[in-house]
Amino acid sequence: MKTIGLIGGMSWESTLDYYRNINQGIKQVYGGLHSAKIAMVSLDFASIENLQQQGDWHEAGRVLQQAAKEVEAAGADCILICTNTMHKVAEDVSMAVNIPLLHIADATAECIVQDKLTCVGLLGTSFTMEQDFYKQRLIENYGLNVLVPEQADRELVHQVIYQELCLGDINPASQRAYIRIISDLAARGAEAVILGCTEITLLVKQSDCDVPLLDTTAIHAACAVKFAIS
Repeated sequence: MKTIGLIGGMSWESTLDYYRNINQGIKQVYGGLHSAKIAMVSLDFASIENLQQQGDWHEAGRVLQQAAKEVEAAGADCILICTNTMHKVAEDVSMAVNIPLLHIADATAECIVQDKLTCVGLLGTSFTMEQDFYKQRLIENYGLNVLVPEQADRELVHQVIYQELCLGDINPASQRAYIRIISDLAARGAEAVILGCTEITLLVKQSDCDVPLLDTTAIHAACAVKFAIS
């Protein structure tokens, strides 16, 4: 079994799900008392969030590069950045180490293509929904049509992520708003909606929505398990 490297803590709320999903995946394969071999560096999200708001992606990249080197030194055979937004610096992180980075957008896109879908909605932080590092990767590398909410709804989605979900605050009013936004994306033609922030699954479940939801945390974790047992 290979060792999975995690850069977590962004936020720790969702990193918990990564740890749980990966270990459950390994147990399903091997049974018994088996669990995953994991090397993890967990960052202080407050400092990362501050760099995001300042637009200092160079320094944020440097911090994640150092974390990646520490994970590699701990014996990891691959690296996962346990957050969608920080894949903005995925290329910098990948260049800093000699082990493969398993990109969350690639893992998600491969599931979409496998299901023969062509048009998807995307929820996430404003960085993920509005900048090219994630959305354009889906468009250019996989030929997908990617829809995002209107600006007011993008601001709402972003605010809920940082001011509620990253703090573990589950607000029923925010849940209703997210469900409405997901329904709006489906009405515009989205065949499925990417939950492109690892915290969103704390708020919205598949049972809440008619349109298929793509849980990027679970998808990314499953990608790691597949790598570990290959």
